[in-house]
Amino acid sequence: MDTLFETDLSLPLIQKGKVRDIYDIDDKRMLIVTTDRLSAFDVVFDDGIAKKGEVLTSVANFWFNKTQHIIPNHLTHEPLSSVLNATEAQQVEGRAIIVKKLKPLAVEAIVRGYIIGSGWKDYQKTSGICGTTLPANLQLAEKLPEVLYTPSSKAAVGEHDENIDFSATVDILGENMAQQVKQASLALYKYAAEFALERGIMIADTKFEFGLDENNVLTLMDEVLTPDSSRFWSAKDYQIGVSPQSFDKQIVRDYLETLDWDKTPPAPTLPQHIINKTAEKYQQVQQLLTQ
Repeated sequence: MDTLFETDLSLPLIQKGKVRDIYDIDDKRMLIVTTDRLSAFDVVFDDGIAKKGEVLTSVANFWFNKTQHIIPNHLTHEPLSSVLNATEAQQVEGRAIIVKKLKPLAVEAIVRGYIIGSGWKDYQKTSGICGTTLPANLQLAEKLPEVLYTPSSKAAVGEHDENIDFSATVDILGENMAQQVKQASLALYKYAAEFALERGIMIADTKFEFGLDENNVLTLMDEVLTPDSSRFWSAKDYQIGVSPQSFDKQIVRDYLETLDWDKTPPAPTLPQHIINKTAEKYQQVQQLLTQ
């Protein structure tokens, strides 16, 4: 079976997220399984994307290992066989990781290098993005004069994240930690954007999530620089003024924008050709980045 929509393990389930199922191991570790569920506009769809969870896990693990020099991450590198029986390990092989338990920070760190999506809509209305004023006459998909850090508050499943300014993150995290999150996010984006561009991929924007370990050290967690958490564009096809070809679920978002749907549950049914094209793009970006 190519598509895994639900998981069933003997470990206690902590949380069923939009895409990930999180299981408890002990007081220091947990198991994260990335399913093939699809989420767009914070709504979970009934349609799954074949092998999506395997691709996301592979790409995230690649970046976690690649960015260890910038910030520590939640990976333990322990084998699944240490906590699962053979049948369970086979069910989630390639899509499950054992990670450190962290205290998650209530801020989603969004970094933008190009003007697209909600940033483009914000710019058209306010001449800026999330309170940062930008030069006049920027075009769709144009590179921003400087990389922008535009955090949001983390929403519960089924609710929408809300953009907040940096001062709001200071209120939530304190000045020192807010600065750490901002600087780590910008460093991660700049490093990854340069690396990806050498492989023909432009990272238009991405989001990071962080937690604190038992020593209150800032640690990268959840997923990182995947087709779910980022907008990846084909560099060779890039053109200012048009929405670039995408390697991520922007294919799904673009289709949904053509529908008369208010972006609340229930989600519409996706055509098979959209599902297939999305699966193909996920696997293509994995090959370009990690091989």
